[in-house]
Amino acid sequence: MENLWKKLVRYLPLSLKGWLVYAVCMFSASALCVMLQQISTSDVHVPIIFVLVVLIVSLLTDGYFYGILAALTSVIGVNYAFTEPYMQLDFSPYGYPLTFMTMLAVGVAVSALMARAKKNEQIRLESEKEKMRADLLRGMSHDLRTPLTGISGSISAVLENDLDPAQRRELLESARSDADWLCRMVENLLSVTRITDDSAGMLHTQPEVVEEVVGSAVLAFQKRCPEIGIDVSVPEKVLIARMDPVLIQQVLQNLLDNAVLHGGGTTQIWVSIREEEGEACIEVRDNGCGIEKKKMEHLFDGAAGEEMFSDKRRSMGVGLMVCRTIVRAHGGRITARNRKEGGAEFMFTLPLEEAADDDT
Repeated sequence: MENLWKKLVRYLPLSLKGWLVYAVCMFSASALCVMLQQISTSDVHVPIIFVLVVLIVSLLTDGYFYGILAALTSVIGVNYAFTEPYMQLDFSPYGYPLTFMTMLAVGVAVSALMARAKKNEQIRLESEKEKMRADLLRGMSHDLRTPLTGISGSISAVLENDLDPAQRRELLESARSDADWLCRMVENLLSVTRITDDSAGMLHTQPEVVEEVVGSAVLAFQKRCPEIGIDVSVPEKVLIARMDPVLIQQVLQNLLDNAVLHGGGTTQIWVSIREEEGEACIEVRDNGCGIEKKKMEHLFDGAAGEEMFSDKRRSMGVGLMVCRTIVRAHGGRITARNRKEGGAEFMFTLPLEEAADDDT
């Protein structure tokens, strides 16, 4: 009995939204047909309108129930209210039974096809999530191995050897640097987990001032890398975007860290914010050596082509894959290119919630 109930819930997902969509569509179709009756003596358009309603109901609701209900209601309603004799059911006129059976068959078929299409789309999204998780795990296993080995080696060297203070300090600083990197890798992992494991499929977002979120990420970076110069430019308008500020700060921290770790001698970073076609565009530019052409194609693929993204210490693939995942989840996009002046430029966008002047 319990399994039967689960199957019914699966195929008949009743909801307030479904009933509302069904009622609004049926009412609108009926009202439209009544209006057309006043200006036309033909009723040929009536079945077509109601087949369209069945399609719309099937598209906007889940499962088969509302689409099939709309099809049945349409067949009965068209016969009762919009064909002669009016206001009574009569399938006897020649051709009407075939017309109504065809309409019912079309409605049921459309409903079934829409339900199947939605199911296939859900399967595709789940498959993409699983692929992303697999890529992340492969990249994490690669990235975590080297710093863990470095931490273990540095501590063993300090404990097992009689070192002078300068050597001991150098080894401990190296271990601390690797430990900080591991912390950021774990933050990346948790960030992606927050998105992929969200049962509602939605982020916990709220309107935030873009400049403040960027400023927080830049301050945190300056504490970690005080030797790197960083300039920030902001627009005159206050840009407000709906976002999860912790995740967007994670994106910026990854891009800033990437500029230092893989920039090849980066000494200066520029961060700029601007408004463009209803979006907030955040750019991170550096004066490093830029991105190799062979890496550009798979830059945001995480562990794809792992040997391509690795240097002697760390991979940049996982961090950039996390950036793409977070930005896409916010409805934005992220791109990268080499600057003509030298160095790399990363840009990502966020849809604006609203824009206000500074004095408002």
